[in-house]
Amino acid sequence: MSSSRLYPALDVLWPLRPDDERVEIFLAEIDEEHPIGVEELVTGLRIYFANPTERGRAAVRLVALEPDLTCEPLEVEDGDWAARSQASLEPVKVGRLIVAPPWRAADLERDAGHNAGGEAPPRTGDADSSTVILIQPSMGFGTGHHASTRLCLQLLQQLPVAGLDVLDVGTGSGVLAIAAARLGARAVVAIDHDTDALAAARDNVVLNDAGERIELIHADLDAVAGLCRERHPGTEAFDLVLANLTGAALARNAHVLAALVRPKGALVASGFQSEEIPSVTAALQSAGLAPAAPTEEDGWVAGVFLRFS
Repeated sequence: MSSSRLYPALDVLWPLRPDDERVEIFLAEIDEEHPIGVEELVTGLRIYFANPTERGRAAVRLVALEPDLTCEPLEVEDGDWAARSQASLEPVKVGRLIVAPPWRAADLERDAGHNAGGEAPPRTGDADSSTVILIQPSMGFGTGHHASTRLCLQLLQQLPVAGLDVLDVGTGSGVLAIAAARLGARAVVAIDHDTDALAAARDNVVLNDAGERIELIHADLDAVAGLCRERHPGTEAFDLVLANLTGAALARNAHVLAALVRPKGALVASGFQSEEIPSVTAALQSAGLAPAAPTEEDGWVAGVFLRFS
């Protein structure tokens, strides 16, 4: 992805920085404005958006919630963000999976003997085996450091992914699609409506030698079934659907997501917060998906929802 793209950002500054719980409340308040990245500052946060309109609406919401804070709009080059992150971005280990920036690949291979290329995934149940997924940091697209991504990676390893057809909705960096492929999925379709996200995902798929199993499609969620049917007749639903979205998006698209899950298949839903469990669960249940026990981290939630018929 070109480093020349400018992202609308908002520096949110407090006289005294709030605690983590309060910060989560602020981020939840602007969820409907679709922030695509958050960077911590000494006295606040830098929040990135897809366009200036959503940034402006977010500023209004935040000031209404807390009149003492200051919101300063600015434009940030994607390359600048990536360069600043390189020095401090560490690998993330979730079960057998390690998500790492590419400049740490040699260290991982040397120190632990892990595989950072395209070898076969570790054997199920082999606690000493690890698989490295290389993700080039790019502002707005997941590097595995957010709790919702880690929860998805955790749940993926608890499911029998080998041999399944998988759909990754809103793929972003492609980290979940690559993880599914490395865990043995037969084929993975990864969709996103953002062309820049798909460019980032494409780079990461190549970086991980996963191109033979992963197909990237530019599409909105409600067009997925039709596009898949056109490209692969008879394939308009999947054994496993991954949806790391938001609580509002999961509830709003519950019936669309359920229709993409084959009978006896599963949906892994993430990106919502603990207080949203009732609304998200109710929406997915009404669409025909039965919830399994959710898992939580830092107030974020993910869960497996099963389709029996």
